[in-house]
Amino acid sequence: MRKKWTLLASMMALVFILSGCEPLLVFDSKGPQAARQANDILLSIGIMAVIVIVVMVILAYILFKYRASKLPDDYEPPHIEGNKWVELVCVGIPILIVAYLSFVSVKSNYIVESTPEGYENQEPLVVYASSSDWKWHFSYPEEDIETVNYLYIPTDRPIEFKLYAYGPISSFWIPQLGGQKYAMSDMVTTLHLAADEAGEYMGRNANFSGKGFAEHSFNVTAMSQADFDDWVEEVHETAEPLTEDQFEKLLEPGHLGQMTFTGTHLEFSPAPEHAHDSMSEEEMEDMEDMENMEHMDHSGH
Repeated sequence: MRKKWTLLASMMALVFILSGCEPLLVFDSKGPQAARQANDILLSIGIMAVIVIVVMVILAYILFKYRASKLPDDYEPPHIEGNKWVELVCVGIPILIVAYLSFVSVKSNYIVESTPEGYENQEPLVVYASSSDWKWHFSYPEEDIETVNYLYIPTDRPIEFKLYAYGPISSFWIPQLGGQKYAMSDMVTTLHLAADEAGEYMGRNANFSGKGFAEHSFNVTAMSQADFDDWVEEVHETAEPLTEDQFEKLLEPGHLGQMTFTGTHLEFSPAPEHAHDSMSEEEMEDMEDMENMEHMDHSGH
């Protein structure tokens, strides 16, 4: 009786503890991209759960049906040929499951890599998000504002992030708005997000980048477009301009609090947007000069 009450008390305690847990951020989506990814995760979990349940039921049936019985020691089971239908089911069903999940994954990948659904006809807010050891720098070129370790965005408007890094590879991630994407030092990657609801969200670096990785995070505040415009106006009235020397100090390894500036570092330290794109005219001319010199050398020989 004591064991029974102990087991019952443990189960009740577990229920109360789990009821106080907050929902996982990846399932508490506040934007179309995150909602799409959360649905795909739940779909995968559902399919895997069905597979596990079916396999466990079949296992229990096999163990019961073919359990050891009181047969003579010299008993030999009859030879059974393979069943083509059983083999077809065992091979065909996994193929269909993998094909279906592959189709869903590829389709979702194209969706989350493009402008969020429902926002195709709106002008996106472009934000350059660059990382350093261990800070996040957010540049608003159109608003001529730069922030450190915090991000303000308007709701119901697409956000186009341009990601790159001053240092090791980082991973830009706002779980409630969408999936992560890498920020690298020699190229710019683009991430499309949108916030459907106003609120405070957590953002962080999801890629290990040294001893300060644990605190390499930032705060995200989604607000109405009117409130966002008021914030932009307030920054221009109160914030100090960002200088090149000050930005160089910000890049030094370490942790900082939230900071706000007018102007952006893009003016004196532009993003490497063309590092892996077509060569500039000067590079093309240099390449042609080198080819001409090689041609002359060969002609001379």
